[in-house]
Amino acid sequence: MTSTLITLFYSKSHIMPISDAQTPLIQDTVDGCVDYNGRPVNRSGSGGWKSAYFIITVEMAERFAYYGISSNLISYLTGSMGQSTAAAAVNVNAWSGTTMVLPLVGAFLADSFLGRYRTIVAASVIYVLGLGLLTLSAMLPTSSSSDCQNTNEMTSCSPYTLQVILFFFSLYLVALGQGGHKPCVQAFGADQFDKLDPEECKARSSFFNWWYFGLCGGTIVTVSILNYIQDNLNWGLGFGLPCISMVIALIVFLLGTKSYRYSIKGDEKNPCVRIGRVFVAAVRNRRTTPSAIALEEETRGTLPHQGSEQFKFLNKALLAPDGSKEYGTVCSFSEVEEAKAFIRLGPIWATSLMYAIVFAQTSTFFTKQGVTMDRSVTPGFNIPASSLQTFISLASVLSIPIYDRIFVPVARGFTRKPVGITMLQRIGIGMFLSVIAMVIAALVEMKRLETAKEYGLIDKPNVTIPMSVCWLIPQYTLFGVADVFTMVGLQEFFYDQVPTELRSVGLSLYLSIFGVGSYLSSFLISAIDKATGGHGHTSWFADNLNQGHLDYFYWLLAGLSGIEIILFLFFAKSYIYNRASVI
Repeated sequence: MTSTLITLFYSKSHIMPISDAQTPLIQDTVDGCVDYNGRPVNRSGSGGWKSAYFIITVEMAERFAYYGISSNLISYLTGSMGQSTAAAAVNVNAWSGTTMVLPLVGAFLADSFLGRYRTIVAASVIYVLGLGLLTLSAMLPTSSSSDCQNTNEMTSCSPYTLQVILFFFSLYLVALGQGGHKPCVQAFGADQFDKLDPEECKARSSFFNWWYFGLCGGTIVTVSILNYIQDNLNWGLGFGLPCISMVIALIVFLLGTKSYRYSIKGDEKNPCVRIGRVFVAAVRNRRTTPSAIALEEETRGTLPHQGSEQFKFLNKALLAPDGSKEYGTVCSFSEVEEAKAFIRLGPIWATSLMYAIVFAQTSTFFTKQGVTMDRSVTPGFNIPASSLQTFISLASVLSIPIYDRIFVPVARGFTRKPVGITMLQRIGIGMFLSVIAMVIAALVEMKRLETAKEYGLIDKPNVTIPMSVCWLIPQYTLFGVADVFTMVGLQEFFYDQVPTELRSVGLSLYLSIFGVGSYLSSFLISAIDKATGGHGHTSWFADNLNQGHLDYFYWLLAGLSGIEIILFLFFAKSYIYNRASVI
């Protein structure tokens, strides 16, 4: 296996070239794919669910590692790092945003240069290194008690500068590793199913559902066990276990090497370059008349489909600036259509950002709410507030089989579509559920503030409010159901609606929605905190949440989400899929 991995990792192409004499006579091979030795692959002996199980297992282990940090990060920042609630929320959102934006870089490197397999291996090594250093930072000696300041709201300590530097360096090193790992693993998993085979095509759609099922499985273990260890034992062990989990993920991925299907990289130009030159050529030909474009289309004998009527200014790339016809001076019709496909994704991407902003609150302010409430299960045992995120994963785990095995077959009978409902319809349903979740969150927060006022606890942040933390379960649960529709729908949509060679980039575009959404959430929180907390006023996000107004913030997010849905429906209605088979 060692020699095989070295060949795969360091070869200039995705595969080992072999001579015609070495090519076995295999029936029912998969077009465009080879095995780890560069030979044509047999459909029954490679890929499919056999390979997908390895990759889903890797995702479970990786999500255990990732959520082992992200789900309880705000508690570490407000505790060991001594940051205020607003500052911690901003830092969590900034880091989360970075982890979701960096996949654009990782996907570009994978699709244009390294290939998905090698990118996954390299990113996994960086991931493990980041987690190892993070564990070390948590084990360093902390500030002495004399460095801590007691206030009426909390006890805050200032950690040593070295510890802070190492912590944030390792934290963003994890983000870098995740940026190469996340989009490539999912795209590599979907590549194990042949879209040209009817049965495997349906299995690929199901793969996205069960992929998210595995993701939620890893998350459940994290927030139900690991967060308890972090809150009640120590953070060194709490960060060390994710490191071990990521090592296991790398080993499992390597074990599946011989069963994977590897896409062949063709001789055509780099896909990113192909699309980029279309825009450059269109700008150069901006003065070209419509009649000249129509004549060129007629000369080439192309038959534009419905999508070709959109963004017709890109058709100017079909002509050379000087009217020459030399090879390389003009763009092909297929290249122009690829560029149009990317532009069509823009409005869907933009109108999904509000969902990402709302989702960012589940690991920050929802958790801080839970800390103030009654979390006792038995005398002397309190569940960690961050463990309530388990209900998001539980709701998703229970909803995915219902969606895949019941909802889709029933919907298929009405719509006559292989996947039941379109991907955009699925995304829209989840967005609507998220609005309901935010309305419920606002109502629950109003109830929590009323209870604090009723019992005279407004100025006593360290006293538990006599209101069960179970009041937060409905909003977490609704987010879990919404994710099954919106998150899984976005994954499949951005994988399916980009050129085949750019599917890692497509999935990174999906991830960037949540990255940019986290950045926007960070900016929104900072702006509101500054606007509402100045001139002696109490901020909506006061460290003492009993004096703050998270309910106002939740109502604002619910209203903005409602506007988002209207805009999303407008663009979704006019969207033209680039492959008729998906609708």
